[in-house]
Amino acid sequence: RHRMYDQYHPVGIVGVITAFDFPVAVWAWNAMIAAVCGDVVLWKPSSKVPLTAIAVQKIIQGVLEENDLPEGLFNLLIGRGASVGERMINEKRIPLISVTGSIAVGRHTAEAIGRRLGRTILELGGNNAIILTPDADFKLALPAIVFGAVGTAGQRCTTTRRLIIHESIFDQVRDALVQAYGGLKIGDPLDQNNHVGPLIDKAAVEMFTHALDQLKDLGGKIVFGGQVLSGAGYESGCYVRPALVEAENHWDIVQEETFAPILYLIKYSGSVENAIALHNDVPQGLSSAIFSNNLRETELFLS
Repeated sequence: RHRMYDQYHPVGIVGVITAFDFPVAVWAWNAMIAAVCGDVVLWKPSSKVPLTAIAVQKIIQGVLEENDLPEGLFNLLIGRGASVGERMINEKRIPLISVTGSIAVGRHTAEAIGRRLGRTILELGGNNAIILTPDADFKLALPAIVFGAVGTAGQRCTTTRRLIIHESIFDQVRDALVQAYGGLKIGDPLDQNNHVGPLIDKAAVEMFTHALDQLKDLGGKIVFGGQVLSGAGYESGCYVRPALVEAENHWDIVQEETFAPILYLIKYSGSVENAIALHNDVPQGLSSAIFSNNLRETELFLS
């Protein structure tokens, strides 16, 4: 004799702060749900990619006019996080804010909004891993690994950053990846023949090279890539060759998310339980995968 049902209640203003790598999609997901619930949206895109947001705002305003809807349903603020973003997260009149960004940004945002008992939706960084067991289907796994690691030049929260490989197939997988990486075409992402585009700016390139320097100091072995490209087509200084690095899971730099195309090759021995332990032994979690034709291994992973 109970009745349970869901009912949408507007909270008022919903703030949406988005990152550079998905300059429209994250806003769209949040804004549509907010609008369905009867809220108005205040959007602050990354200051690195304002033009996309301005174009979308102009499109959505036209849609509102055609349907005789109020102008203020979707609103746009352009500015840096240190100024505009700070004002938003500390504004008591915005009860709910969705933030997409780094873990450091998320921690700062959650603390500021929490102090005023506001609410947050946080979508932050990841340190995503794929496990390869001896029963993996390599023809299926290798293209997925390469795309997961170098797609969007390693600049998405779901990028594959760690590959946990059983010792019995480690050399075989490493050599196959070196060959695959050697065939990658790097250049203008508007050219459909290219596989890898640029990093967002030179600060991202510095982060890429700094991480590789740390890895070398720790004893990591760069088996492919790691160079900053120059010459015709690479004048911006933001193009790099994706890197494959033999590494150990417990190293501090591996425990962090480097927002660049670096794939750590990590060896495990024994059963898949050992691989899962390595997989889970990082402070971040977001996406994960296993390649195995062994049903017991995959079910254990999923459990």
